[in-house]
Amino acid sequence: MSVESVFPQLEALLPHVQKPIQYVGGELNSTVKDWDSSDVRWALMYPDAYEVGLPNQGVQILYEVLNEREGVLAERTYSVWPDLEELMREHGVPQFTVDSHRPVRAFDVLGLSFSTELGYTNMLTALDLAGIPLESKDRGLDDPIVLAGGHAAFNPEPIADFLDAAIIGDGEQAVLDMTEIIRAWKAEGRPGGREEVLFRLAKTGNVYIPAFYDVEYLPDGRIGRVVPNKSGVPWRVSKHTVMDLDEWPYPKQPLVPLAETVHERMSVEIFRGCTRGCRFCQAGMITRPVRERSITGIGEMVDKGLKATGFEEVGLLSLSSADHSEIGDIAKGLADRYEEDKVGLSLPSTRVDAFNIDLANELTRNGRRSGLTFAPEGGSERIRKVINKMVSEEDLIRTVATAYGNGWRQVKLYFMCGLPTETDDDVLQIADMATRVIQKGREVSGQNDIRCTVSIGGFVPKPHTPFQWAPQLSAEETDARLEKLRDKIRGDKKYGRSIGFRYHDGKPGIVEGLLSRGDRRIGAVIRAVYEDGGRFDGWREHFSYDRWMQCADKTLPAYGVDVDWYTTRERTYEEVLPWDHLDSGLDKDWLWEDWQDALDETEVEDCRWTPCFDCGVCPQMDTWPQVSNSGKKLLPLTVKKDATTSGHTH
Repeated sequence: MSVESVFPQLEALLPHVQKPIQYVGGELNSTVKDWDSSDVRWALMYPDAYEVGLPNQGVQILYEVLNEREGVLAERTYSVWPDLEELMREHGVPQFTVDSHRPVRAFDVLGLSFSTELGYTNMLTALDLAGIPLESKDRGLDDPIVLAGGHAAFNPEPIADFLDAAIIGDGEQAVLDMTEIIRAWKAEGRPGGREEVLFRLAKTGNVYIPAFYDVEYLPDGRIGRVVPNKSGVPWRVSKHTVMDLDEWPYPKQPLVPLAETVHERMSVEIFRGCTRGCRFCQAGMITRPVRERSITGIGEMVDKGLKATGFEEVGLLSLSSADHSEIGDIAKGLADRYEEDKVGLSLPSTRVDAFNIDLANELTRNGRRSGLTFAPEGGSERIRKVINKMVSEEDLIRTVATAYGNGWRQVKLYFMCGLPTETDDDVLQIADMATRVIQKGREVSGQNDIRCTVSIGGFVPKPHTPFQWAPQLSAEETDARLEKLRDKIRGDKKYGRSIGFRYHDGKPGIVEGLLSRGDRRIGAVIRAVYEDGGRFDGWREHFSYDRWMQCADKTLPAYGVDVDWYTTRERTYEEVLPWDHLDSGLDKDWLWEDWQDALDETEVEDCRWTPCFDCGVCPQMDTWPQVSNSGKKLLPLTVKKDATTSGHTH
């Protein structure tokens, strides 16, 4: 049975909202497939505004992977701004996809990709607008399966009541496997209803179904244990790992947005995973092992992507792009190849010890010379040992001297405040480092217009990292520490004016900490915040700390816990953590030893170049590090600018 587009009703509302263009769809490279000839239909959601959601690689990759499959259809939906939400409620227009404006409730699966926990209230808004019951226990046979993925899904417990399922790890193969299970169940006439299809997914051991697990609590509020409540359901659910990225060259046809978005460029993921072992970094821990794309695979993706999009900048993405074994050859090869076309290259941020001027010159050869960003993370040598960020101040000064000496004028340094064992002195040393940077810059360049921007984020302990046991610094202490740093920078008569200072106050970090290490009891807080009007919590102008704290004060006392219990409290080795039954491959004992090493200020090498440290990922997941050292060079493409043979598709 065909499903009608809601566009006629929506169109009448668009003149009354900001940025109506973000709701109309029809972007270059978007796909609309025939509804009736599809057996399984996915609505993919990035729970934020279009301008943030559209460039998201994860959603673009799954959108293409699913749409390439015969009989499978995938469309996209994003969070609507509060102005449109109000009108949709008033006029009875449901949450819709941008591809064909079909109601989200008509799809088989609503898959949400969470890169941050601050999108949880937006998920509830979308469910409610779609007419899907907020809690999984209230959903019927015709409601979609609500599925979470992305980094935040490694601890889906705070939203367990609202989810039917979660996938942890890489999604490419996982969504295809899931599709086949749903397809077979539908072909058989949907036997056993919703519970049966969820059971078939759970049985694979690779899809987490929260409803099939019970959480038991101890009298002091800690978790006693998490147990399956249905036979045939595994005790632990494992993450997915895609090996050989060259077999998954997605997105092949990146979407070109209609409205302005946060990243106006084409992006290619050059490797996945990171083994630098920074103890605060969840992304590095949960995406192990390192899997590099080959230089030729990258070259092909860039070529196809530029032809398909017309973008003039290519972002080489990964957690630490300058660590790719062949990064020098990749950058030079691409810069040579696109010299005439003036295609610029960019790396998201560069490690101090992986930066060299040859690389920097290749990256800026065809594009504009923008500022360089480095992330020392900690202000003092001591705190950098605690977090295992092995960068000395000498390394940093040497690197910025090279940059300023070669014509750069602007360097941005990124730090964190509130790291375990941190003192005021560790943070105040950030000012000393910035001063030395300016001093050195003036010295090597002979110029006084040198700038250094210090940007500071609050540290939030994350699941599946050595810091998952650590206490979080309170918002008040974070703010007090940052104030001292600000005063020190401003009080520097000689260099202070050349140092920009940007920081977030401590409040959003506490809410993020509550959501990242929370358990199922936090669901009541999220729901209360949503019902009180909480939306777009990742946006400063929409975020309300007071609302979160009031809702927590209303809901948590019933369980005998409070916000501090989840955030500023240190955990012990014995404690059952809410995500222990979700297997990221990392051995819990290894993580604990690394936490003890942090407290002892002991650094650990990168296992990509040194013997294995037994973190557990490779043997447990049957994976291994994949390093691309083909020794090949990227040759310029033979076809150059001859109109008759240009091979450009229009």
